[in-house]
Amino acid sequence: MYVRDVIVKNKVGLHARPATFFIQRANEYQSSIWVERDERRVNAKSLLGVLSLGILGQHQIRIIADGTDEKEAVDALVNLVESGFTA
Repeated sequence: MYVRDVIVKNKVGLHARPATFFIQRANEYQSSIWVERDERRVNAKSLLGVLSLGILGQHQIRIIADGTDEKEAVDALVNLVESGFTA
């Protein structure tokens, strides 16, 4: 299991378009991946799950993965969030 915390950089957070980019990137990996905010954990490969967290700009989230490519998956998702979803 590999875990990293990240602050959401873009002003509007993970609304529909950034959440879609996030989920598409998560689906590139075989590992099980979750996003956690305020003790709520959802599947990072689920649009409804990610949107249900209500992640706004400057919120801290935790990205967790477990599997063969867990480190690569988490690092790629953290980089995407830190880029403001432009990478």
